[in-house]
Amino acid sequence: MESTMDLHQEDATVLIIDDEEDMLLTLKMLLKGHVPHVFTESNPYHLPRLLRQHDPDLILLDMNFRKGDTSGEDGLTWLGKIKDISHRTDVIIITAHGDIDTAVKALKRGAVDFVEKPWHNEKLLASIQSALRVNLSQKKINNLEKVNQGLSAALNPGTKRLIGNSPKMNEVKKTIEKVAETEVNVLILGENGTGKELVAKAIHKRSRRNNAVFVNVDLGAIPETLLESELFGHKKGSFTDAHEDRIGRFAAADKGTLFLDEIGNLSLPAQSKLLYAIENRAVTPVGTNNPLSVDIRLICATNMPLYEMVQENKFRQDLLYRMNTVEIHMPPLRERFGDIPELVEHFLELYRKKYQKPELKISPEALQSLELHDWPGNIRELRQVLERAVVLSEKELLTAKDFSIERSAIYRHHRDQNTLNIEKHERSLVLRALQLHKGNISKASEELGITRAALYRRLEKYGL
Repeated sequence: MESTMDLHQEDATVLIIDDEEDMLLTLKMLLKGHVPHVFTESNPYHLPRLLRQHDPDLILLDMNFRKGDTSGEDGLTWLGKIKDISHRTDVIIITAHGDIDTAVKALKRGAVDFVEKPWHNEKLLASIQSALRVNLSQKKINNLEKVNQGLSAALNPGTKRLIGNSPKMNEVKKTIEKVAETEVNVLILGENGTGKELVAKAIHKRSRRNNAVFVNVDLGAIPETLLESELFGHKKGSFTDAHEDRIGRFAAADKGTLFLDEIGNLSLPAQSKLLYAIENRAVTPVGTNNPLSVDIRLICATNMPLYEMVQENKFRQDLLYRMNTVEIHMPPLRERFGDIPELVEHFLELYRKKYQKPELKISPEALQSLELHDWPGNIRELRQVLERAVVLSEKELLTAKDFSIERSAIYRHHRDQNTLNIEKHERSLVLRALQLHKGNISKASEELGITRAALYRRLEKYGL
């Protein structure tokens, strides 16, 4: 039969449990040539070991194992134990002719079918093949889900916690907690290197979609001519290099989260197509006229001034409003008072392990120099500076001389000194005082020679 060949290809396993040896031999001979792996056992007490050893897809289970007993209670008991040990293993029970009550009880307790003695070979084979097809199909689905989860984990390795407890970072964390379990679109704004992708991953990790994929798309790295194909997919032959069908990033993120980074780099025509996809939750692959529905959670990010770009007709206002149901503003590192020591320790521990320098420490003076730096490259710059210092260090203590930041700091100091803008000087002084005293208002105001109230007014004035 053609259908039996399918079972061979699927590598199915059947276990037969019956206390009559001749019955075991008869069933094994019947299944030979139809099922690739058949095992038999006369003692049901060996079931737990056999389940672990063979992991059968299907068990043929007799209902009576004691001489003279026709109640079927033994079979029902072992059926329950099978389902407890291996929920995925299906069971077909073999029952005496006319014992329908026992068969009904077994079906209610999880058996997939029953066969009456004496059976018809064709009916028994058909029942076995049907049960195996359903079981193996479910097994494929489970394996695909595991592969998908594995790919998701490989593509999106476990995200570290958002480091820092400064007031602005605590606000970011609170917003993440509020929006994560919703389905609202989120727009993350902030300078390069502030950790916008980390925020997007934190939202995904806390969302109901956390077992699905997180797809990250850097829109700034995709040429305009390939953008539509990358986002929406294409059909084979739709353009010169389209040698095969390809799904786009929207379809790849189905049931998961799509993170569109550098959203401000999109041209106006590309913005129109993106708006359609977001509004309709559907994409049309290049080369087709058939929209494809997608179920995604959308998160976008940019370092560009979108609101100014809207005023200059460089960014669509309707797209901006569609993306930013909730906005999260990532603060630059120079405004995250008190977070630098924790970030330094985090990266230092990371690179101590990576470069096998477990005893390496940082001096208080070096840490203070890092705190006073204004970090135009934000966390990305801090991480690079620390890695370089760890790699090049020949001692067990990092000092200020081990960090190549003085030149850039001096340059910015002279640049600031040469400007005559009073507000820029005042804002810079307030920031440095807060950095120096780790956000302590009383000490910072004393350092600046002003009252706490005056300092609070300046914090409000400069949005600090």
